[in-house]
Amino acid sequence: MMTRRELFLSAGMAAGFGRLGLINARAQAAADYKALVCVFLFGGNDGVNTVVPLDAAGYQAYAAGRGSLALPANMLVPVPQASGGAYGLHPSLDALAPLWTQRRMAIVANVGMLVRPLTRQEYRAGGAPVPRNLFSHSDQQQQWQTAAPLQSPGTGWGGRAADRLHVLNAGSSFPMALSVSGGAIFGVGQATQPTTIVPGSNMALEGSDGTPAAEARDAALQEILLFPSSLILMQEANARLTDGVRVGKLISGAIGSSTPLSTAFPDTGLGRQLRQVAQVIQVRQELGMRRQIFFCSMGGYDTHTAQLGTHAALLRQLGDALAAFYNATQELGVGGQVTTFTQSEFGRTFQPSQGAGTDHAWGSPQFVLGGAVRGGAAYGRFPELAMQGPDDSGNRGSWIPSVSLDQYGATLARWFGVRDADLNGVFPNLVNFPTRDLGLLA
Repeated sequence: MMTRRELFLSAGMAAGFGRLGLINARAQAAADYKALVCVFLFGGNDGVNTVVPLDAAGYQAYAAGRGSLALPANMLVPVPQASGGAYGLHPSLDALAPLWTQRRMAIVANVGMLVRPLTRQEYRAGGAPVPRNLFSHSDQQQQWQTAAPLQSPGTGWGGRAADRLHVLNAGSSFPMALSVSGGAIFGVGQATQPTTIVPGSNMALEGSDGTPAAEARDAALQEILLFPSSLILMQEANARLTDGVRVGKLISGAIGSSTPLSTAFPDTGLGRQLRQVAQVIQVRQELGMRRQIFFCSMGGYDTHTAQLGTHAALLRQLGDALAAFYNATQELGVGGQVTTFTQSEFGRTFQPSQGAGTDHAWGSPQFVLGGAVRGGAAYGRFPELAMQGPDDSGNRGSWIPSVSLDQYGATLARWFGVRDADLNGVFPNLVNFPTRDLGLLA
């Protein structure tokens, strides 16, 4: 026998799927499913110590410039490339080494915000268009999420990509974009409104347990939310709460009836976020989803002082959580249908600061993981590790990006299903770059 609560949830989900029907929606979701999972590293990750050259000349230049922050070569985790070039990962990222060996992880070298390709000479001369407030946390965090280096459009590039593909989720009432890390502009589109959930929380209303008293309270709340009001703010608040209640019931009902994942996740902030994402992906068919975009994050990367220990702990959390999440996608049978990627508002200076840390810089490497990744390789060009060298925007080793966020994001969006003709609408400055797809995704 089905409880009244189960009957209510089933009826609500079936109604949300509309005329297509629940069975048809599930079949579509199983046949054609893709998910993008963004992991944002707030504070500006030090890319110089994240991926280190291991060839003799490269490591010598690295050690000379890094001074007391240089990592010993024998501690680095080698990530050899078939095409040549020797690099090593920070030792705290050792959990990612098997994914590199399996060619399920790639590095994209020196990614950053650009309006168009830029040289040191052009930047130093002034006059060339550059992203506004280059070294500001808040501005660059917004620009990385919106792909808008000159002015905010009020939408994120993840949300704009979702706008182009929302028809693939036709029949589902569950949002395409979901954040497990608070409000984020990344998933906001013109038509796409993301939802936010707290990892590990009960997503249904507290006390909504199917008892007669609870059902009476739920009915009373619905009456309050539907009560007409001439105040626009009140209308908007009621609509948001109504939507939150609806989404909470959908997802709590679906996850509550699913089999617990056997993959062990680290009990860290990012580990809990990615476990929650895996649980939502697990019930994708029940929710009728064919495309999903997720936003996760961790903070603490603004390492102006005492960087070595802090950065090691942060990268340990990152590497262990990413590896666990990839294993979970394998367990769920969607390893090739889920692509995870990192973002961070900027890198750190090559030259250390006086407090044994680093300061705000520009370009830095990013990771892309998943079964569709042409891994075991680095894409783009690493900077020459020389202060006042050809890649330095100043005199402390702040690397001018060789890969723009537009190119990086467009590569991910195209794999996700956005048509090439629509990419310019998602990434307005993509037209300024000759390469639109980095070729790292099959």
